[in-house]
Amino acid sequence: MSYEQLKLGNQLCFPFYAASRLITRQYQPYLDRLGITYPQYLVMLVLWESDGASVNQISDKLILNTNTVTPLLKRMEKQGLISRTRAGDDERKVIVRLTRDGKKMKRAAALIPERLASGLITGSMTVDDLLMLRERLHSLIKTLTIKDQAING
Repeated sequence: MSYEQLKLGNQLCFPFYAASRLITRQYQPYLDRLGITYPQYLVMLVLWESDGASVNQISDKLILNTNTVTPLLKRMEKQGLISRTRAGDDERKVIVRLTRDGKKMKRAAALIPERLASGLITGSMTVDDLLMLRERLHSLIKTLTIKDQAING
């Protein structure tokens, strides 16, 4: 038996893993200037879109477990980017809000997506290619999320 199915080049998962790592690496110089990590940037994106989100809402949006998000939020609170408070109606619920510094960071961060995209556009990769790829990945994420919920429900 030749085990073709076990060759790295035949794996579905490896191109996603490699692309994710390489794209995250492209973000790093911009995020270093802001003093945040890529996971912190993702949290900030959620809060810039919807300030006052619960930890569960942030976790759901980022497709992460709350036990992954909570330590991240604690570090961001120490950095002065967010505040965490218990909800008045349910003490188990923690609400996350941007601080003044967190809100100020939005202006500098607004340039990141365009700069990143312009660095990815080459003769073989167009804006339309990137937009189509994003939409296809959203479809894949939706499919995988449904399957994950059915398995781990």
